[in-house]
Amino acid sequence: MQVDPDEDTEWNDILRKHGVIPEKPPSPSAQLEEALQEAVVKQWENRLEGKDLEELEELEDEEDEDFLEEYKNKRLRELAELTKKAKFGKVYPVTKPEYKVEITDASEDCFVVTHLSSQGVLQSRLLSSLFTQLASKFAEIKFVEIPGSRAIENYPDSNCPTILIYFKGDVVKQYITLTQLGGNATTLKDLEKVLIDIGAVKDSDKRLVINCEDEDLEEAHRLRFMKKSVRNTNDDDDDDDDFFD
Repeated sequence: MQVDPDEDTEWNDILRKHGVIPEKPPSPSAQLEEALQEAVVKQWENRLEGKDLEELEELEDEEDEDFLEEYKNKRLRELAELTKKAKFGKVYPVTKPEYKVEITDASEDCFVVTHLSSQGVLQSRLLSSLFTQLASKFAEIKFVEIPGSRAIENYPDSNCPTILIYFKGDVVKQYITLTQLGGNATTLKDLEKVLIDIGAVKDSDKRLVINCEDEDLEEAHRLRFMKKSVRNTNDDDDDDDDFFD
């Protein structure tokens, strides 16, 4: 007798039970419905992710008290861990003999963001200014600066600024000049995106420019820096002129 294994019949159920014919594959629509339901449940369960303590306090009348308290305690633990790691807060000048200890070895415990610099290059001066701001905001990340020619013999100014990001002893990201980040128009937000991409900072972090209300102030600061740099640039500085092509 010919049997259609895809039919929903009592006989087929008996055959499936005894392994005569294979189990009927689940319906694609049923799988899709189950996946959507799981996504809805997950979204609801994680609805408080990314909210800070103040925002959680505002939800006291809307959320279950025990559930809310659990998230508050989670945030307090995260803040305590961040405070414990926040031991830097500034840009550290490094010499070549110190490179291994202060950068490569130090990256075993944290991200180390290195600027191979040349102060005769406009973009390098811009990056130094942005590094100072980043270091004060993300004190758990170590920011260091070393002249490129001192770190690597005969390292060309045309490669400066170079950004090398170390973690667990390895370079996890590198940029030669700021071309990929925005060139002369590189902002704090551009560099913060790099920190998010490598996992050094969560995209929900309230310290990020994108999560703050002072973006206009940050942009105004950058423009003031650029104007000041242009005024201080010598007319015969060929390296600086190249960046305005």
